[in-house]
Amino acid sequence: TPQKMFDKIKNPDHILGKTNLIVEGTSISGNIDTKADFRLDGKLVGNINSEGKIVIGPTGEVHGDIVCKSIDIEGKFAGKLIAEGMLNVKLKAHITGEVTVGKLAVEPGAKFEASCEMRIPAK
Repeated sequence: TPQKMFDKIKNPDHILGKTNLIVEGTSISGNIDTKADFRLDGKLVGNINSEGKIVIGPTGEVHGDIVCKSIDIEGKFAGKLIAEGMLNVKLKAHITGEVTVGKLAVEPGAKFEASCEMRIPAK
């Protein structure tokens, strides 16, 4: 019944461990809000707000703002990023803009052309 569907939506526990996936060759224009993890191998012009982990794959590209728990970037990101935990910048990544993170790891060879502020999350 429709009521049972809505009951599931109110209880976010069923999405833990699941990942949204936008594949290569897909372009999205708009904002994404999710409680689950999110992997982007396509292109997004817009903002992402996630309570989980975000992965921007090697073919992924984001032009916009991101707020998330943690993030791995292999592709391109341009905008403002706020990650409560770890930002992991992979070898082929190209990041421009403004970054505020809890922890930062940058592989040698990555293009990191952003202002960066590290903040220890308040306990």
